[in-house]
Amino acid sequence: MGELTKTLELKLVAPNAHKRQKLRETRDAYQRALQAAFAAGCDTQSAANDVVVEYDLSGYAKNALKKYVPQLCGNSYDANELHDDHPVRFTNEGLQLDHQPQNAIEWYVKVPHHEDYHLWIPACANPEQRDWLEALYADAAEMGESRLFERDGTWYLHITATRDVEDQSAASDNEQTPIGVDIGEASLVTVCHRDESGSPVRPRLWTDDGKTVRRLRKTYFTAKRRLQKRGSERIVESYGDALWDQIDDVFHRVTREVVEYAESVENPVLVLEDLTYIRENMDYGEYMNRRLHGWGFAKLHAQIRYKAAEKGIPVETVNPRNTSKACHACDEHGYRPRQATFRCSNGGCWVTEYQADVNGAINIADRYRSGESHRRSDRVSRQKAGDDDSATDGASLTGPQDSHTDAEAQQKTCGTYAS
Repeated sequence: MGELTKTLELKLVAPNAHKRQKLRETRDAYQRALQAAFAAGCDTQSAANDVVVEYDLSGYAKNALKKYVPQLCGNSYDANELHDDHPVRFTNEGLQLDHQPQNAIEWYVKVPHHEDYHLWIPACANPEQRDWLEALYADAAEMGESRLFERDGTWYLHITATRDVEDQSAASDNEQTPIGVDIGEASLVTVCHRDESGSPVRPRLWTDDGKTVRRLRKTYFTAKRRLQKRGSERIVESYGDALWDQIDDVFHRVTREVVEYAESVENPVLVLEDLTYIRENMDYGEYMNRRLHGWGFAKLHAQIRYKAAEKGIPVETVNPRNTSKACHACDEHGYRPRQATFRCSNGGCWVTEYQADVNGAINIADRYRSGESHRRSDRVSRQKAGDDDSATDGASLTGPQDSHTDAEAQQKTCGTYAS
């Protein structure tokens, strides 16, 4: 026997106006407490408790905050900032399930609001997770931390559950599915993985978002040059801050969607390129180097890392050398006649032309599958003081840089349920 942990998703069904208001109050109070504890740099549970105790939240939410904030402020996540859509977290005692199989809506969940007030709300579950919910209800599985959030006007609960499984299932749990994450210019982010037969499946490219960021950066530099000629440095700074806020909004949404993609894959591990090697391997001339160094690699990496950590999804890194040059099918080097197109130089390979960013994402995943991995703790020990280009140093690569438009390409596949 072994243990398997899975994230279960419940959709709260049409809470009335009163309950929606209470859910919003819980979320808003949690966000204020989280921001306050993070701003205070609470790196111990005791320090976090001194801050969050003042907020109108249930003890389950406060206890989850006391555990979570020290991870953000300490060495676990090393977050440099907080995005504004953190889910409300509750410790494992917080939620209570009720099952009424005779009703059209079978499941009901008790959501904590504050110390002496709770909300019973009907909920729909992923049908494929029914046996897990029944195991939780029968105490045959152990409930872990839960997370409450709103998406497109609908409220959801993600519940972590752990149960005993047969040995073969436990062995299967160890068979991770590497998801290659390629960050670039034509497509801001590209993800892809292989199925059980080894075929690349479900590529997703955030190409429109890449174009949006390029446009915003180009607008910034055009305006910056004009304003500097007029001596308007204060306006330049204010304009740059406003523009980067727009870019940051794009980054937060895209990285959240990357993690949602990973949730839809069985036993995922997100594989990124190791930023230790990014700058030392870049030598494309002064203009291109300036563009690529400022593309926001570190900021995107940092956001993917801490959002994946919230969902319990592991993140690994590999050396990026030649991931964009090698063919994912035969490993021979090819070339890119256009930004979004990879062409294999091996006449005997079935790949003639392939979407370049997808090819790179598959190579990143394959590099991890082959056994090459650089864990963050190993990288940190190698880095020199004052030369930190790691994924946790989100501030080092956030300045907008110049850009031109690149080729267009987009493929999109979205998962329905968390796995």
